[in-house]
Amino acid sequence: MRFFLLGIALWAGVLPSRAQTDTLTSQLPLTDSIPAKAVPVIRGTVGELVNGQRVPLVGATVRWLTTGVGAVTDSVGRFSLVGPSIPAQLLISYVGYRTDTVAVTDPTAPVVASLRAEQTLQEVTVSGAPGQIDRLNPIQTELITQRTLAKAACCNLSESFETNASVSVSYADAVTGARQIQFLGLGGQYVQTNVENIPTVRGLATTFGLNYIPGTWITSIDVGKGAGSVVNGYESMSGQMNIELQKPDDPNRLFLNGYVNSFGRIEGNANWSQPLSPKWSVGVLGHASTLRTEIDQNNDGFRDLPFYTQLNGVNRFKYSSERFMTQFGVKALYEDREGGQLSRLGSSRYRFGNTTRRLEFFSKTAKLYPEKPYKGLGLILNALHHDQTANFGFRPYTGQQRTVYANLIYQSIIGNTNHTYKTGVSYLLDDYREQLGATPMNRTESVPGLFAEYTYTDPERLVLVLGGRFDYHNLFGAQWTPRAHLKYSFSPDLTLRASAGRGFRVPNLFAENFGYLVSSRVIINDAQLRPEVSWNYGVSLSQDFQLFGKKASLVLDYHRTDFREQLVVDVEHPRELHFHNLYGKSFANSVQAELNYQPFRRTDVKLAYRLFDVRQSMTVPSEDTLLLPKMMIPRDRVLLNVGYALPYDKWKVDATLQWNGRRRIPYLREGLDANYSDVPIEYAPSYVNLNAQLSRAFRSGWEIYLGGENLTGFRQLSPIVAASDPFGRDFDASARVWGPITGRMVYLGFRFKPQR
Repeated sequence: MRFFLLGIALWAGVLPSRAQTDTLTSQLPLTDSIPAKAVPVIRGTVGELVNGQRVPLVGATVRWLTTGVGAVTDSVGRFSLVGPSIPAQLLISYVGYRTDTVAVTDPTAPVVASLRAEQTLQEVTVSGAPGQIDRLNPIQTELITQRTLAKAACCNLSESFETNASVSVSYADAVTGARQIQFLGLGGQYVQTNVENIPTVRGLATTFGLNYIPGTWITSIDVGKGAGSVVNGYESMSGQMNIELQKPDDPNRLFLNGYVNSFGRIEGNANWSQPLSPKWSVGVLGHASTLRTEIDQNNDGFRDLPFYTQLNGVNRFKYSSERFMTQFGVKALYEDREGGQLSRLGSSRYRFGNTTRRLEFFSKTAKLYPEKPYKGLGLILNALHHDQTANFGFRPYTGQQRTVYANLIYQSIIGNTNHTYKTGVSYLLDDYREQLGATPMNRTESVPGLFAEYTYTDPERLVLVLGGRFDYHNLFGAQWTPRAHLKYSFSPDLTLRASAGRGFRVPNLFAENFGYLVSSRVIINDAQLRPEVSWNYGVSLSQDFQLFGKKASLVLDYHRTDFREQLVVDVEHPRELHFHNLYGKSFANSVQAELNYQPFRRTDVKLAYRLFDVRQSMTVPSEDTLLLPKMMIPRDRVLLNVGYALPYDKWKVDATLQWNGRRRIPYLREGLDANYSDVPIEYAPSYVNLNAQLSRAFRSGWEIYLGGENLTGFRQLSPIVAASDPFGRDFDASARVWGPITGRMVYLGFRFKPQR
């Protein structure tokens, strides 16, 4: 089938490149045509000159000399800052560099600052506090940088959150090797996961999509809590994540990585970028990994980890001039998985297999207005073909997804930069062709939409964002998505954020519940497919302060997600898998407290506590209806991360200790009544997990790292029900998987980045 992608989104030179910074256009500079009474908002970049090329500095501090109001540069070295009366002076500082003072006399001219490394340094140390919060964004957004990602092996996106308190990752079942994330008490399907502002981990990629983004390709991850910006679509229900990959014009032209672990997994990665001319550049990202060692630590006859081979690549080009910017490329992926019983059990053994072929084209184009930097028009084109075949024992599955995505955004101001707006149109086409056994599940979704977002900025204190979008779904009619965000600064160190908004999405019964298919359950679909609809409300408070004379920060947040419509997956019956629509209530409450502290020089400490209260009605509302705790969601979690680095990052050590509280698991007994009134509430025990890594960097550009995961060795002894009879009626490899399946794992790897 031929299809074309009509799509659009602004490139980084027009709008902030990260999805969660889309609401910050109020921070753009003024021009001469703006009334003089407008308070200036200064934009600029901070970098260093290396061999005649300018390299951005991430995490540099920019403050006004008179007021102390400041900002931190983003993943490409940019900042925007509300200014006092002009002229004024900016104080710019960065670890390992000379502090510089820049005079600002023209509010229409972007500030371009270049810092110099201290002459006594032989190496440059790039550092940043753990859990860095985007100070400018009205949406509560945590920025995960490359330095944070390097604290663990981080082989792919699913393994990039080991030191993050907000996102937790676990195995979805005991056979497929799929990992699932939990965010604000809900599954990963409720998080809109974008790659460079393009919705990516969705549809048929929901189960394994986190494994399709290698960690070494990632330059930063934005984790935004609550309702996201309407500019990026309607599917964000609990939050948004945006992943930025290495760009074709990245000054680090070559990066190599190799990895091997004690389970037999081998991986290699290569990033390459090269300028072709002053305006053109090319980049290639490559990945290959495999595991071919049979592991059965609990002696149940099943592989604890599936065999797999993945080949993954991106080829992209970029053109950049003063008034025009474009980037385009292709992504290709092949992955083959084979799990189930051990090979020695012969040809009649239970097997799981999954083969995925994925091809994607993307293009980004932006029209730039140097004389009016607050103005922008951009375009993204994206087309996807996803082909997947699988088998669960003797039950076959085939799935195809063809997607076209488009998003056109125009931004400008109303009078002055205290009042900015974005507006545009979008289009999403999803064509699904799925079949499980003899059961087809086909649909085509065509969703044109339009949106508008207004931002009001009261300099130094308030940012208010009001947005709404209207989408017309060919299957479910008109959908209205309002969202609002508020950021209020009581002082430079104390900030309040609040948000509210609606989200909706169409669930995929099979793709989002792959793990439950590794069983002998009879599938009973009582759901007439409807979109899931929710409202999310959130509030957070962040405070920077001095603790015993050292830098510290505290973030408190509360979020609630209320579902009006939801697909309920019922596994309480031991031999049946029920899908039905929500009959009563469903909600998720999330409370989190996170303390980041630097007690000593070059030492970072993160201590976080998270509490979930997630409940769901299982039956038709009545006096006897039970609002049960949602299964597999731990109520409590504590995370402690400690990192230390010697000068110039010559040696680095990092350790993360997690305590995971108990969670409800299915009782799996016969004879439950229709209203579940006799369901015993059964909980899995709590457990502790320890990960650690030691790395050694050399001046030649080589870095060697040695680490371990699950060093406490805790594992669930019997994750598979009726493992000895996989073709019997009681077999189930997913419903009672609540903890680690494998024990202690040790890994060794290297990173190589040639010195400039």
